[in-house]
Amino acid sequence: MTNPLLAPWTAPFGLPPFDAIRDEDFAPAFVQGLAEARAAIAAIAENPAAPSFANTIEALEVCEETLSRLAAVFYSVASADSTVAREALQRDLAPKLAAYSSEITNNRPLFQRIDTLWQERDRLGLTAEQERVLMLYRRRFVRAGAELEGDRAARMTEVQARLAVLGTQFTQNLLADERAWVMALAPEDLQGLPDFVVESARAAGAERGLPGPVITLNRSLIVPFLQYSPRRDLRQRACLAWVARGANGNDHDNRAIAAETLALRQERAALLGYPDFATFKLETEMARNPGAVRDLLLRVWEPARTRAQADAAVLQAMMQADGINDALEPWDWRYYAEKRRKAEFDLDEAALKPFLPLDAMIAAAFDCARRLFGLHFTPLDVPLYHGDARAWEVTRNGRHLAVFIGDFFARESKRSGAWCSALRSQRKLGGAVTPVVVNVCNFAKGDPALLSYDDARTLFHEFGHALHQMLSDVTYDCISGTSVASDFVELPSQLYEHWLEVPEVLAQHARHHATGTPMPRAMLDRLLAARSFDQGFATVEYVASALVDLAFHEGTPPADPVAREAEVLAEIGMPRAIRMRHATPHFAHVFAGDGYSSGYYSYMWSEVMDADAFEAFEETGNPFDPEVAARLEQHILSAGGSQEAEALYTAFRGRMPGVEALLRGRGLVDAA
Repeated sequence: MTNPLLAPWTAPFGLPPFDAIRDEDFAPAFVQGLAEARAAIAAIAENPAAPSFANTIEALEVCEETLSRLAAVFYSVASADSTVAREALQRDLAPKLAAYSSEITNNRPLFQRIDTLWQERDRLGLTAEQERVLMLYRRRFVRAGAELEGDRAARMTEVQARLAVLGTQFTQNLLADERAWVMALAPEDLQGLPDFVVESARAAGAERGLPGPVITLNRSLIVPFLQYSPRRDLRQRACLAWVARGANGNDHDNRAIAAETLALRQERAALLGYPDFATFKLETEMARNPGAVRDLLLRVWEPARTRAQADAAVLQAMMQADGINDALEPWDWRYYAEKRRKAEFDLDEAALKPFLPLDAMIAAAFDCARRLFGLHFTPLDVPLYHGDARAWEVTRNGRHLAVFIGDFFARESKRSGAWCSALRSQRKLGGAVTPVVVNVCNFAKGDPALLSYDDARTLFHEFGHALHQMLSDVTYDCISGTSVASDFVELPSQLYEHWLEVPEVLAQHARHHATGTPMPRAMLDRLLAARSFDQGFATVEYVASALVDLAFHEGTPPADPVAREAEVLAEIGMPRAIRMRHATPHFAHVFAGDGYSSGYYSYMWSEVMDADAFEAFEETGNPFDPEVAARLEQHILSAGGSQEAEALYTAFRGRMPGVEALLRGRGLVDAA
């Protein structure tokens, strides 16, 4: 039988043959994909012709065709719909793919060809895009250890392979802990909970084959429970389980993995001549060095902490008014903050959610893309990897641009969080290749699915990443779409969140799921007035995580990361009733791979730009101003990594921003 992963893909728009793929097809396909890639790499490295951009760099761009499409499909499916077989294959593949990557960067003849081109670049007649791609290739090889020799090169290979194994194990441990914990709710435990929370709890129980409602560790379920349950004992139990993920002393405990990961990252940096991993990692980011990161975070930390402390005093008084004389705890904050929001803004999420059905918010995201960039979305009836996933063709002026896939619901087989990935990236080399982009979220199922405002922001956030992929217009895959500095990649996603707050967008799309009536204007006004509510809490939990991440990767790595976490939080004066957004044992951004390691600050670095970028629209008086939208697409969304991030942003805005717009947006100016 022909392996469907290796046969020509004949589905519409070249989509993977999801209806034909079996788990057992992946392993042999990877064997062939790796063999083809190794043969192609050898042919490039051993080419007797003098190196040229075409026979070396462009050849490298297309030499892994089979392997790349296999990896895109497998890892997209494995993260969104995990099975025992897929998890086993992930563990098997991690060291093999790391070894293959090291083979390439350790290939001396291949690196020599790249280095020769770099030395001769001024005589090659390269375009600006080609010179950028050449620089990135050479930098990638050097930073992977291409200039190391002997024992140092061999050790770098070992370190990279082990880090790949640890990242996979960290992710699977976290998913296992999240699967394992449930809290069954008796009828009396449901008192005080809004209908949407009860319905979500019943759906979660049914998915797990349980007879009644349960609370799980899915954020879209546990956070509303913490907001609304009057049962302090149950809130405590749920909150402690949420923050203990990856640290339960079982086979899924991630604390030793975190310690080993940090030690190996430090060794990797030292092999390359850097004093610590943070210095190594940040060299190629916009921030450039740890000092710049710390300056930004501390500038935001102080006003955020001041605001949070003031808010804590209010919540403590509310709790005491309820006859509870204990100190305010993390499992109390969301409950009393929600009561405060209701009192101060007459805004009740239970009343708000019926106006935010999932389909309406998808339509809102699509409509904003139409008004800004002329995009149109047409539903597709095509096989996908899971029944929850949906697909749309993306066109502009009748021309096909991309396929967009949305996978929005939480399930046991899906890791937590939300993300954007590409089954295929845009490029022009060798003929136009259009992208296939996937947004994955973890919203609670319902009939219909109703979103919180935070859920709706998440949907817009991930769709901003998708736009970065779908509007990409470059020649080379390696600089396509979101292939940019990690502290720039969040700009399009966080910027797109702003359009959810445009009153006319909510007025048009926020309609009651049952009656179709628009959100009352008074409710809409209250919602927008409350945008910066509880931002002290949100900013503190985020910035604390970013500062801990930075501390982990500066200087000597801690033997006990959890102890180091506690030291950092004590040093910065972390309010006792707020926990880090991501404690070490479940800090997947940092430990599931290198993407956000020493880089969790990126969201705030990008927020400085996104706040300023949206002001470019506000300055015109039109949030859909066509000229500003055209500049945004030209200089940021379509440009990928074709230039340095500073150059791209400056081309769009005329200057780099300060932190003031961010503080205004978070309502922290008067706390500064």
